[in-house]
Amino acid sequence: MKQIIALGGGGFSEEPENPLLDAYILKQSGKSNPKICYIPTASGDSDECISWFYHFFEQQLCQPSHLSLFKPPSRDLENFLLEKDILYVGGGNTRNLLILWKEWGLDTIIRKAWEQGIILAGISAGSICWFEQGVTDSYGGELEPLSCLGFLKGSNCPHYDGEEARRPTYHQLLTACQINPGIAVDDGAAVHFIDQQIINVVSSRPKAKAYRVYFDRQVKEVELETLYLGAK
Repeated sequence: MKQIIALGGGGFSEEPENPLLDAYILKQSGKSNPKICYIPTASGDSDECISWFYHFFEQQLCQPSHLSLFKPPSRDLENFLLEKDILYVGGGNTRNLLILWKEWGLDTIIRKAWEQGIILAGISAGSICWFEQGVTDSYGGELEPLSCLGFLKGSNCPHYDGEEARRPTYHQLLTACQINPGIAVDDGAAVHFIDQQIINVVSSRPKAKAYRVYFDRQVKEVELETLYLGAK
């Protein structure tokens, strides 16, 4: 079973006081003490982001670790990653993430992990990277389309309600046929794929949603049924 959980925003790095999305990710492993590895490549292996990760996950029932490409924990990155239960990819510059992963062969290793049933999760850049395309500010300045790994079909736009330019830019790119139809995800929402099919949309905020977005003479949004993980 191949699983990807794509967060539009939220999680330990954006709402550390709200554990709902990250608790959901841990639960999907089906293990009482899963091994979760944070991959902060997109942030340039930011010490601050790594610190946030450990501050949160050391308080959960799990075994946290991280993979830095600037200070590799092992020469054998494949063995290091394939013994984990969850790989959690942080936000930042998606283009730099893709370039570094390909240079290190990490794209191939992570695909193998996914095919072996290790859960892939991520926020922002760590969400975009799994799709064929994403909406990114990686080049500096305006938002643009970016070709990504293609584990999942179509495109992805995170921070759909959290950044003012995201929704109109995604619509413009779809209208101009510069990006494929795809999934837009609000901050505080996550889309759970099993074997490349959406099986669940969950949220840590009552109003956070996800949408299928496509162009058919005009841009159309189809709101996906979302399960709020908090108290009703």
